[in-house]
Amino acid sequence: MARRKKASNEPVNTLADNVHIKDAGTVKDEKIVDTLKSNYMPYAMSVILSRAIPEIDGFKPSHRKLLYTMYNMGLLQGSTIKSANIVGRTMQLNPHGDASIYETMIRLSRGNESLLYPYVESKGNFGKAYSKNMMYAASRYTEAKLAPIAKELFEDINKDTVDFVDNYDNSMKEPTLLPVTFPSVLANVTTGIAVGMASSIASFNLKELCDTTVALIKNPEHEISETLLAPDFVGGGYIIYDKDELDRIYKTGRGSVKVRAKYNYDKAYNCIDITEIPPTTTSEAIIDKIVELVKTNKVKELSDVRDETDLKGLRITLDLKRGIDP
Repeated sequence: MARRKKASNEPVNTLADNVHIKDAGTVKDEKIVDTLKSNYMPYAMSVILSRAIPEIDGFKPSHRKLLYTMYNMGLLQGSTIKSANIVGRTMQLNPHGDASIYETMIRLSRGNESLLYPYVESKGNFGKAYSKNMMYAASRYTEAKLAPIAKELFEDINKDTVDFVDNYDNSMKEPTLLPVTFPSVLANVTTGIAVGMASSIASFNLKELCDTTVALIKNPEHEISETLLAPDFVGGGYIIYDKDELDRIYKTGRGSVKVRAKYNYDKAYNCIDITEIPPTTTSEAIIDKIVELVKTNKVKELSDVRDETDLKGLRITLDLKRGIDP
């Protein structure tokens, strides 16, 4: 059926147009903008605060609930226990399924290499952040406990330092924040996507963070870039240093830094070994891109490329043709 063409004198729908809302058998007119404010804005704010932006302690609710559960289980001391036990206990605070809780623990673990300062010591296969093919083992096979640095997250938590609220079924209490003793919000990378907003906070060297904090306490006009030199990423690599860009990031919270991979040339085998890559990519993505460049004859100096990652860490090997200047 052909759609009727709107006459030029007909009103055009806008956000200010009225909508009909049915409420308990009655119908009332309400402006769309008012409906968005009353119905959608509270949801958007909740998602932004809970998913995209971490609190001042550096954590989102899912991370905080997991770490607090592990703290209550006494996992700051002693040996590791099965991850499945930790996940099960965490569901008393976070009833969103065991899979999402375990994935949260994976990212916080030392074995996954997602964080510059991991909060969870891991035993077993926790996958690797730099590889999409190296998947983690099931929670019944792996073990975990809190890392020593996690002690700084719970200092004096039982001395009325933070507010506690009821959990989802009012059966126990949980903290709204963790009483961290260092600027944890900047110590580890944090990313999040919410409604109309996303955040990506880089990680920084812990000593530089503490030195900067002390300097700012003594002098609020302290030049941050003098002590906080640049971000520090768990995967390593070289930062292409741009002081003007970093100063802009420190002042506005917006901007980006470029990271270059680290490599070395193995003369005996005539190959280049890449050992550190930028934090936002994976070894598979890099290899796929190199293969694409070789197939399109944009790169003609390589005879082979392969992933030689092992227990010693990441390694992407590029075999050179004879007579090529490495």
